[in-house]
Amino acid sequence: MSDNPGPERTHPAPASTASGPGRVLVAIYAIFAVGATSRAAVQIATRFGDAPVPYLLSAFAAVVYVLATVALARGGAAWWRVAVVACAFELVGVLTVGAVSVLLPGVFPDATVWSNFGMGYLFIPLVLPGLGLLWLRRTAPGPRARTPR
Repeated sequence: MSDNPGPERTHPAPASTASGPGRVLVAIYAIFAVGATSRAAVQIATRFGDAPVPYLLSAFAAVVYVLATVALARGGAAWWRVAVVACAFELVGVLTVGAVSVLLPGVFPDATVWSNFGMGYLFIPLVLPGLGLLWLRRTAPGPRARTPR
């Protein structure tokens, strides 16, 4: 019997976050980044006094979408972690703002991207972070250890 366990087997490297279906995800995040940034800029520049909280939340959502777009488009473990945090934060944000806007509509005299769980955007803001987190789980970096025989 030989002491040599045979050839090493390794797991295949994870897909890049911006490859395959990740490209579509990056494109959708980029569209939302541009849309949320534009919306917030116009709202803050023209009607800030009417509803400062929703307009600042729109600006904050824009920052989250920009960060998620960049992080998903870049490679490497550090950007992967940034993407996870951005998507998770987005999910918490859309659930929180969505719930508050439904239960206490007076708090939001004007809509944000996340109001009513993203209803004004076909609920994409509600679904997008879940899809992002699923994709990030699939593309998770990490040590690719040998598989035992």
